[in-house]
Amino acid sequence: MLIVNKLLPQGRGIAGALVRRAPLVVLDWDTRQKSRFDAVDASGRALGVFLARGTVVRGGDLLVAEDGSLIRVQAAEQPVMRVTACAQHGSPFDLLRAAYHLGNRHVPIELRPDHLQIEPDPVLGELLQQMGLDVLTMEAAFEPEGGAYAKSGPAHGHGHAHGHDHSHGATTPAAEPHVHGPGCSHGPAAAAPVAAIALQGIGRGPRPAATVQPHVHGPGCGHDHDNHHGHGHDHSHDPAHGPGNGHPRG
Repeated sequence: MLIVNKLLPQGRGIAGALVRRAPLVVLDWDTRQKSRFDAVDASGRALGVFLARGTVVRGGDLLVAEDGSLIRVQAAEQPVMRVTACAQHGSPFDLLRAAYHLGNRHVPIELRPDHLQIEPDPVLGELLQQMGLDVLTMEAAFEPEGGAYAKSGPAHGHGHAHGHDHSHGATTPAAEPHVHGPGCSHGPAAAAPVAAIALQGIGRGPRPAATVQPHVHGPGCGHDHDNHHGHGHDHSHDPAHGPGNGHPRG
């Protein structure tokens, strides 16, 4: 038995010529949703597949054997119920509503733009017909959507691992550089509320910052100029400190 322990989603990174030459192994959905299974490829080799738990195998994936050989996976046709909107009385929105109700029942669903596919279930088939949808039982490959934490990409090869840019050309407008000027609320004007609040603690109440003037020492300023508080005045050369100025001589 040939041991297989690696999967390349949709043959990513492998040359097309090598992919086409790889022997096929045809697997139904029940087998492909397992991470451990046995199979036989088109060349007659017995395969023992041991993948990471939670891995889902999709049609078009490549399996890699321990000897380096490649095996291409094909989704087997199997019985499915194909659900379509009624051409005469329905609308595409009916499919969206049906997918919602089937999802609430945790039913594996293959989503297509114009139809849904589920595994045959007579009860669900009757429910869908009561909702006004057309239900047809047929043979087809079944590729239901993968769970949010499936290790391979969702059905139809739209996994994020393939490097597509899902922005589809949409770009986020670049932020314009800020230009400082009148009314921009930045710079000195922004400090006005802080300056006003700082004045509240000295008994004068809040005042606009623009009215706060620098203190000028002089007669009547209320400061004691003999206490060496750092103002740096030289009283010997200040005309204001002469006879009759209230300061003692000597």
